[in-house]
Amino acid sequence: MSTYSSDPALRVTDATGNGVEVDVATNLLDGTVRLSVLWTQEVYLHPDDAERVARSLLRAAEHGRHIAEARSSGTDQSTSHSN
Repeated sequence: MSTYSSDPALRVTDATGNGVEVDVATNLLDGTVRLSVLWTQEVYLHPDDAERVARSLLRAAEHGRHIAEARSSGTDQSTSHSN
């Protein structure tokens, strides 16, 4: 089982059509956020896709904060993920 939960609402690929994908995921154990560019080191995004990535990062940051707060208070909130 992975400790990271990817944003299922994010479906963004490279504007050049080469199949590069962007992934935003939250670590369910400590709340850190991972931004991955799959299959290459860079990605070119259309403006609408760039906005989708930004919104996904904001969702992941909020989810990560809840996980970190729950962890520091001793409760487990890792499965309560809202998009």
